[in-house]
Amino acid sequence: MESIGFIRRLFLRAIKITTVDQSLLNLAKRVGECFKQRGFILATAESCTGGWLAQEITAIAGSSEWFECGFVTYSNRSKCELLGVNPAVLEEDGAVSEKTAREMAAGALKLSQAWVSVSITGIAGPNGGSEAKPVGTVCFAWALKDGTLKSQTCHFNGDRRAVRCQSVQVALQGLLNFLDEQSSIVSNG
Repeated sequence: MESIGFIRRLFLRAIKITTVDQSLLNLAKRVGECFKQRGFILATAESCTGGWLAQEITAIAGSSEWFECGFVTYSNRSKCELLGVNPAVLEEDGAVSEKTAREMAAGALKLSQAWVSVSITGIAGPNGGSEAKPVGTVCFAWALKDGTLKSQTCHFNGDRRAVRCQSVQVALQGLLNFLDEQSSIVSNG
């Protein structure tokens, strides 16, 4: 009987993972449609998600039309060397901060031909959190080549996979929201 319960739990987890994966893929497809309609090119800069965002994007056939590159900068050193994050920002605010996320997004634009970027940096757990920045703290930034920047901090619950998955979801939805906000500014300005 124990083995039946174990198999049932595995089956239910597989269904949940498949549903979440399909949801992320559908969201990435919406992002792709938006980028193609506007003729925009995207770059990503990821830390705690380890390239998961870029993987969701490149799982879409034809994404090379609107996705140029992804930077995976897990260590502070790589954030500085590959994206040009100021070491003083890391020292003062830490890797998990909106300032760092903004510098990552700006660096991805500077070092690519993209017109739009998104960055993710956070603490996926199960270790590494503090009272000020508990596990599940994730910072995001979205940037345009013209210097427009938006950043946000979220606090997610769940295990490491859940935190990373929610981070990818927020990054994708944030791209759609960010571009909608920019188009309304352009059309009103």
